[in-house]
Amino acid sequence: MKATVFLGAGRITGALAAGLRRAGDERTIIAYDRHAEKLRVLRRESRVGTARDLKSAVEQAEMLIVAVRPRSVKEMLAEVAACGVAPPKLCISLAAGVPLRNLRAWFGPPVRWVRAMPSPVCRIEKGLTPLCFGRRVSNADRARVRKFFEQVGPVLELREEQMDAITAAFSPSHGYHALARLAAAAQRAGLDRKTALIAAAHALADGIEYWRRSGQSLDELLHEAATPGGTAAATMAAMDESGYGRAVANGIWAGIRQARRNAS
Repeated sequence: MKATVFLGAGRITGALAAGLRRAGDERTIIAYDRHAEKLRVLRRESRVGTARDLKSAVEQAEMLIVAVRPRSVKEMLAEVAACGVAPPKLCISLAAGVPLRNLRAWFGPPVRWVRAMPSPVCRIEKGLTPLCFGRRVSNADRARVRKFFEQVGPVLELREEQMDAITAAFSPSHGYHALARLAAAAQRAGLDRKTALIAAAHALADGIEYWRRSGQSLDELLHEAATPGGTAAATMAAMDESGYGRAVANGIWAGIRQARRNAS
């Protein structure tokens, strides 16, 4: 029986497999990785099968998902080519920054490539997945890939030149980082750690959930929350004067530059 095969059994493979099982997807999933412990964890958590070697993994693949670090993609594809088994025609790369032109150069026709950047939040079916399709991917395969990732959250189809920017911008690390910094500041202002985390989580998670549900624009909500002369207005003004917007922009560009270094 053919399977969805992951090359690499790291964190994103684990999150995707868990999200698919949570969504009720009972497809056969096979993973290959050099690290046996990663495979044991996947098998235990998400009923994922494991391949004894790379050749047997590729032999079973109906759809091949390359889920190794960007710097390891070229080497992995060379190993696949050397194993003597024809890969499936549809392959998906989860490697940040590695462009379609490199994937095609390292692993040419008849393989059709898709780039995907699933969020780790796909583990709870809330993960946004940006997609970029190679020009030879058929409409049927586009629909198939979208349906696969839509099980674990919303999907955005983007032009390839947008992929590095969204990779830097949509990571849940922004929320975790902001939560940690806001809670730490609240502690320094006199709150205990638990109360500081509750306050910071409400400010971020519940406030954003209200934005999602209310249908109001950010400008409207900022106006609603920040009464002139009030505490919220003074807080935001001081943060902006301290370079808050510049710091966020610098972080996004640092992420984009790192993604672009992966293309080499």
